[in-house]
Amino acid sequence: MAPLAPDILEIRSQEQLQLARRAVLAWVTRLDFGAVERTKFVTAASELGRNALVHGRGGTMAIAEVLRDGRAGLQLVFRDQGPGIADIDRAMVDGFSTAKSMGLGLGGARRLVHDFALESLPGQGTTVTVTQWKRR
Repeated sequence: MAPLAPDILEIRSQEQLQLARRAVLAWVTRLDFGAVERTKFVTAASELGRNALVHGRGGTMAIAEVLRDGRAGLQLVFRDQGPGIADIDRAMVDGFSTAKSMGLGLGGARRLVHDFALESLPGQGTTVTVTQWKRR
């Protein structure tokens, strides 16, 4: 089966966030990920999309199938042009929140996926890239 063409979805409203969640679920289902991988990845996508919407004042989610060493995976790239994260290390600690929430979002998302990368510059926005690999 040929890799699927990548999609880029806007996340600028709750409705678009819901569409992004459904798109991730459709992709992991189409690629025949197991139930646990599907659940983990959709949960991480939901949290990261919500962060882009709430903290980043909206952004995009790119979704694409990736291959590495004969292994299929799904990669999401969340980008926003928001205020950025001044202290990434602190933001990754459970319990830290700038939105009066439980503060489990970034750290929780990192634990749910196989690969996690975060880049952020204050005043310039944030990019989070996550990948979930399909079990062989």
